[in-house]
Amino acid sequence: MSDTKEQSATSNEEDNGEVQISILGQYIKDLSFENPTPAQTIQKLSTEQPSMNINVNLNAQQMGDDVYEVDLKITATALSGEDTAFVAELLYSGLFGIKNLPEDQLQPFLMVEAPRQIFPFARRILSDITRDGGFPPLMLEPIDFSKLYHQQIQAATEQKQAGDSDDDIVVN
Repeated sequence: MSDTKEQSATSNEEDNGEVQISILGQYIKDLSFENPTPAQTIQKLSTEQPSMNINVNLNAQQMGDDVYEVDLKITATALSGEDTAFVAELLYSGLFGIKNLPEDQLQPFLMVEAPRQIFPFARRILSDITRDGGFPPLMLEPIDFSKLYHQQIQAATEQKQAGDSDDDIVVN
């Protein structure tokens, strides 16, 4: 009889309207590492510092009732002069269960908080893959996803005010 009461209490807690967020899973969707001329590049890099180009893209989509997938794509390109030392690309995703989150807070959560939660794992994978490719580990600095989100909102607002678009503002 006490089991029935405990189950009822648990059910009532779940239906009380509180915001519930959980990470249902994290996974690599795509990973590639290109090392076009390893012997020459490693010799060159012993005397010179490569230039790095890092690109970060986010995408979020609803996968089902209260389930969202957030994709974090990071592309790192190292150049030694005109030559490509390496290109590392990672598409890392998180699956989030989200209940009772107000609609106006959903997009900021998916574009700021969710990537912030999965970024450390993506960072470690890129560090490992560059090290395993024969280079020093790529240690990415933390990313301010909130700042990026607000910059995208500002750019979309300016574009809409300029009359370039009549659509709603959507940040990806």
